[in-house]
Amino acid sequence: MTLKVGDKLTPFVISPVTRESMREWAVFLHDPNPIHLDAEVVKAKGLGDREINQGPTNVAYIINMLHNNFPGGVIESLDSRFLDNVYADDTAEAFGAVTEAVAAGDRVRVTCDIGLRVAARGDVISGTAVILAPAN
Repeated sequence: MTLKVGDKLTPFVISPVTRESMREWAVFLHDPNPIHLDAEVVKAKGLGDREINQGPTNVAYIINMLHNNFPGGVIESLDSRFLDNVYADDTAEAFGAVTEAVAAGDRVRVTCDIGLRVAARGDVISGTAVILAPAN
């Protein structure tokens, strides 16, 4: 695997984030919080006018992007900061760029700036990830 600082990773796009997926994730995560299931609750709390996607789901989009870009790799660390919400019907794009790539035997340790952005609103998650990937 030949990587250079500044290389962009192939994005992982979710278009759109659906209410159905939020209902499924609510079951999977054991998270019955009504902000994920009922737009009227979101409105009543002053958080917007659409259901809010679960935070762990948003991070999962980033993890999918990393796994797609580094097949056979292992995520050693992932640090993220939540900046905004992802709402039902948003298009979300997980993205990344290489900031460091260091040979580690038959592997390469790759550090990336990562994030999740929503069309029309910008970045909703920012962070870094370290992946130990096969060298070939």
